[in-house]
Amino acid sequence: MTTLVLTVRETLRYRGAIGQWSWVLHRLTGVGVVMFLALHVIDTSWAVFYPDLYVKAIAAYQSPIFTIGEFGLVFAVVYHAFNGIRIVIFDYKPELWRHQSQAAVAVLILTLIVLAPVFLGMAGHVVDFYFVEHAIAGDRVMDVVVFSIIEQLPFVAGFIGALVAAIVLAAVFSMVRGDGGASARSKYPQASPVERFWWAFMRLSGILIVPLVFVHLALMHVVQGVFDITAAQQVAGTLQVNGTIGAVPTAVEFVYHRWTYTAWGVYVWRVFDLFLLVLVTLHGFNGLRYVLTDYTSFNPFIRRISVSLCTVIGAVLLVVGGASLLLPIEKDIVNEALAATAEIYELRGEEIPAALEAYLAGDDDGGGSD
Repeated sequence: MTTLVLTVRETLRYRGAIGQWSWVLHRLTGVGVVMFLALHVIDTSWAVFYPDLYVKAIAAYQSPIFTIGEFGLVFAVVYHAFNGIRIVIFDYKPELWRHQSQAAVAVLILTLIVLAPVFLGMAGHVVDFYFVEHAIAGDRVMDVVVFSIIEQLPFVAGFIGALVAAIVLAAVFSMVRGDGGASARSKYPQASPVERFWWAFMRLSGILIVPLVFVHLALMHVVQGVFDITAAQQVAGTLQVNGTIGAVPTAVEFVYHRWTYTAWGVYVWRVFDLFLLVLVTLHGFNGLRYVLTDYTSFNPFIRRISVSLCTVIGAVLLVVGGASLLLPIEKDIVNEALAATAEIYELRGEEIPAALEAYLAGDDDGGGSD
């Protein structure tokens, strides 16, 4: 922690050129994206395993505090992607490093050019939700904000559990190696075949991730943002209409239509999301490993905790996210989400639709046409 504070302080004091700031921004945006990835994979899996929790998670993301965060997330993804491509090109063409300052400026300009129409499209969804539809009553805004924060508390407990597991793994490894208290003087990572593999993987996976993540951002944040996945409309990338199964459209039904959509006998978006999950998780948490080990190199045990933490969380995300994508999805998950949807209407001060009230009262089975 002392090393991290020292780095931040000296970075501000050094006032280096654009190359230094692009390095700092690349790390900050990478860490930000990884943190969101952990939340996103777990809560999306709830659409299959715990539909009521997924409805509440989406409601939290539709709150003001997360609306601001969504814009920051998109900036982080776009900048990190473009700057990553710059790094890959310079790594394979070292003679170009003399142009790194100009390239860093070009990356920032390109990021702003791309984000201008993207942010405009996202802002349109925000305006419609808050000011046209008045989806949240003015006197309920703070209630929704508090709700959105409380809904994320389980992730804190999950992180603590992962940290405990990482400490145990690091302790076991240290006992096996017998060097738990050894000096870190000779313990810096060496250029092993494994590290060379991960170096190459980070560059190759980064190139593969860019088109995948840009398609995902376009569909899920621009064409149809987080506010639209609870609305009655055609689900982007499919021929299905949200709201044809349950009493009212829900976020769970949106996921159901997306993940059950087939083209030429292939579950297109399940396959797409599976590739994205694997590549982004491995790339993101290996990158986080680089960052954490940089700031824990003074102590081999703490460094091993950092590596173990990245390994544990990455493995959990791959297992949970992979299971939600590979398991069959039943229509029952839509009906299970409707009671939670009614709670969200009440929280926001909205009138519960008559069809949903009838369903909850048992006068309607909530089923609709396919």
